[in-house]
Amino acid sequence: MKIALGQINPTVADFSGNAAKIIDFARRAKSDGAGLILFPELSVCGYPPRDLVERPSFVTHNRQTVEQIAAETRGIAVICGLVTPAAAHTGKSVMNSAALLQDGKIAFLQSKMLLPTYDVFDEMRNFAPAKNQTLFPFCGWQMALTICEDAWNDKHFWNKRLYTFDPVEALMQAGGNFMLNISASPFWLGKRELRLDMLATIARNYKVPVAMVNQVGGNDSLVFDGSSLALDPNGNVIAQGKSFEEDLIYFDSTQLRGDVHEQTAGAEASAYAALVLGTRDYVRKCGFKQVIVGLSGGIDSALTATIAADAVGPENVIGVGMPGPYSSQGSIDDARALANNLGIRFELLCITEIFESYRKSLGKMFAGHKEDVTEENIQSRARGTLLMALSNKFGAIVLSTGNKSELGVGYCTLYGDMVGGLAVISDVPKTLVYRLSHYVNATRPLIPQGSLEKPPSAELRPGQKDSDSLPPYEVLDAILEDYLEESRTAEQIAASHGFDLSLVRRVVRMVNAAEYKRQQAAPGIKISPKAFGYGRRFPIAAKPDV
Repeated sequence: MKIALGQINPTVADFSGNAAKIIDFARRAKSDGAGLILFPELSVCGYPPRDLVERPSFVTHNRQTVEQIAAETRGIAVICGLVTPAAAHTGKSVMNSAALLQDGKIAFLQSKMLLPTYDVFDEMRNFAPAKNQTLFPFCGWQMALTICEDAWNDKHFWNKRLYTFDPVEALMQAGGNFMLNISASPFWLGKRELRLDMLATIARNYKVPVAMVNQVGGNDSLVFDGSSLALDPNGNVIAQGKSFEEDLIYFDSTQLRGDVHEQTAGAEASAYAALVLGTRDYVRKCGFKQVIVGLSGGIDSALTATIAADAVGPENVIGVGMPGPYSSQGSIDDARALANNLGIRFELLCITEIFESYRKSLGKMFAGHKEDVTEENIQSRARGTLLMALSNKFGAIVLSTGNKSELGVGYCTLYGDMVGGLAVISDVPKTLVYRLSHYVNATRPLIPQGSLEKPPSAELRPGQKDSDSLPPYEVLDAILEDYLEESRTAEQIAASHGFDLSLVRRVVRMVNAAEYKRQQAAPGIKISPKAFGYGRRFPIAAKPDV
């Protein structure tokens, strides 16, 4: 039997648009001789739907849309993900389900058992878990249909499991000889390799073929990489979808051969592709056509503008230089050169007069006080006001340009450089910003050398450098990675890297003190195992032990 994996990019709650994709891919697969096609988890409504599932009309639309898909895909069996009503006594109104569509109707329904509640996942909030799962026969196979997390609890792979029950093991013990998995598995650096290793372990342990179709595209902060897979019973890849784009791939379930499409390789290439896809879909799915980026001449805004140009096209990017009293001519020249290299519109709006008017208005109240970070922040907030004015006037979304290192320690200004609708590189540490910029320039010399080579500076006072306030970024990023992603103590971090303990403690205090800023920041695109945002939930009013 020829099986197809329909790797599509759904939009949450766009039932007509999602159905059109599913029907189109199914018809193409049918014309190519496939007897079965799989679509991702919750592909009918898009993932993650979050609290939309609490609306009865949303649940009704799921059922109506699936019935429409079934009616329009006769001649090929279709497996797709949807929301279904749960039993009244469960306390939750809906379940995360998968439907097998055959001959114009729903022939089989299976619901998810393992509901993740870690990192960005909060499915126990929205769904009731299935109490059991069953096999379904198809073309001589006993198919074990699982939904994403159901396959992530194999005792042969994980040293520490999150659940006491393994749905895959139960289905295999019941006689399953072919595992299907429909997923919405978000991307982070290293995730594709982990996912492949895990699924290959299942294939080898149970000596069964494994097919996994994964969602692709960006939904809010999450990017889904696709990279759908089919494996033989030895864990060898027999079919594979592209990364970061829609794809339709086939494999033969008997001969165990199929399409192996090229994937994006390497950390820098993968991170960059994820950021472009996440930006493109966030802008498009939120209904915007144009974006605005403040161009300082520095490396962060340069990388953000480059990603934006690739995401939405240079004709839809407006770069705005906003020099102030301490801006260097080199920075202005680098901003203009970047815009020319990218082919984007560039405007120059000087903030010096605005800054002076603020100082004059505040002069009486500030009398007797020395200038400090207050005056620096006024410059940043003047720039933020201009960007938001342009956003309002032209209906374009502002992309903020702060990186993860700055956001981590609060080296950013509320209502200033933090303004915007999307924080494109907020999950990109400063050291990775440089690596990505060099990656871009290796194929297209877009980012000016001045932006790459000059010491990082906010240019908010004479001679200012980031190093005046922060440790070297190589040191800072190592501390942040250990503290944020590994939850290591200051003592452990200092000992493992040979850092001064007082320095590590100072960085940790800065991280904790900046929580109130991060919870007011624009959503960012997740590319690391632990990003700021709703996947990292810490209290603001707290005194954590450092």
